[in-house]
Amino acid sequence: QVVQSGGGLVQAGDSLRLSCTASFGYYAMGWFRQAPGKEREFVAAIAWRAGTTDYADSVKGRFIVSRDVYKDTVNLQMTNLQPDDTAVYYCAATLTSSRNLTIVTYTYWGQGTQATVSS
Repeated sequence: QVVQSGGGLVQAGDSLRLSCTASFGYYAMGWFRQAPGKEREFVAAIAWRAGTTDYADSVKGRFIVSRDVYKDTVNLQMTNLQPDDTAVYYCAATLTSSRNLTIVTYTYWGQGTQATVSS
């Protein structure tokens, strides 16, 4: 089971933090988002043991994905949010090891959480 928390409504330039936890061990946790009328897209990911990360170009420098080993949680800290960041955000876990977290298949998905950024 993958469970998410966080999200909400903020203004442009504000920050939000999303969190995700899984009831099982996994290789990596990815974050994705889907805006209305658009396809789901990769946002960021982190390998649990190594702590290595990958980011979409659109969020580099604004979003940070991290892990809290004491809380068994993966966080997505989103800063300088813009209206184009408005979407339903999903976290998803993969058991497959890969050096490229942007293309690995994520199997176990969270329930999704809405993040809305007003201008």
